Amino acid sequence: MKNIKNFLFVLLVGLVSTQAFSQTPEPIQGGSPIKLIVPFTPGTGIDTIARAVGPKLSELLGQPVVVDNRAGASGNIGTEAVVRAKPDGTTLLVTVNTLVMNRTLYPKASFDPLNDLTPITLAAYGDLLLVVPESSPYKTAGEFVAASRANPGKLSYASPGVGTPHHLAMEMLKNQTKTFILHVPYRGTAPAVTDLLGAQVDAMFLPIHVGMSYIKANKLRALGIGAKNRNPNAPNIPTFTELKIGEVDAQMWFGFMAPKGVSTEVINKLGAAIRTALADQEVRKTFLLQGLDPVTSSPAAFSELMKKDATMWAKTINEQGIKAD
Repeated sequence: MKNIKNFLFVLLVGLVSTQAFSQTPEPIQGGSPIKLIVPFTPGTGIDTIARAVGPKLSELLGQPVVVDNRAGASGNIGTEAVVRAKPDGTTLLVTVNTLVMNRTLYPKASFDPLNDLTPITLAAYGDLLLVVPESSPYKTAGEFVAASRANPGKLSYASPGVGTPHHLAMEMLKNQTKTFILHVPYRGTAPAVTDLLGAQVDAMFLPIHVGMSYIKANKLRALGIGAKNRNPNAPNIPTFTELKIGEVDAQMWFGFMAPKGVSTEVINKLGAAIRTALADQEVRKTFLLQGLDPVTSSPAAFSELMKKDATMWAKTINEQGIKAD
């Protein structure tokens, strides 16, 4: 079923894209360079997406496309740069669902992601795994939750920082199971994983493309996947719903956005080009090797997803009393 789905995705997007780009491409804004702003550091899933799509997008539009990493403040610095950019289609945001989480975590931010950005298309989904060190005494998610409930605050978990999907996925699990697990935030994934491997912390939610390499090396053990369905890249890892532990749907989404005010014509042209790039076999291969599931969407569907997720994460953040500082 998964293979059929992927085939139909490539076929459909390919047919639409071929029609859209059957003639010589007409550059946006006279061929000025298009800047893809990534609001996080190089090497992240968002950065991978931008650098995989960028060259193909440049080819399709007939103009330079450059990736600009502007990390800081949980993605807010890079995002604000796009919000304040001239709305001509030459400055775009490549982002992750941290964007809508920040809406509640940073209520005093100078922008509102739901109103000050224009969605173009989704690019991918990515799943999060709950992992523990291989030396951990907890063999199942049920054992981990039971130990957390029996010893409130004794167990700890790592994250790359407050407000990251890794952080809020565990807070969702805590909210579902009514447990208290101590949060230990780090400045980035690498130091968090280092301490997890050394059993300085008990657990962590990790993106599948990061976690699987350690799982295959027998350094980490996966207890569950924070998604509605099992992931084909890790078919033996059950969902929390299957385990009857709770409905932990912490799937990450990635997508392309533009500043508010970009014309519908330009949004449609950018969307067609990005969707064509996402259907390219080499781009898809890069995504899949990273555990990312390539997808596309209309601007309207992307907008609805953002609103839905903003509401869902606001509930978790408020109920758990999470603060950004």
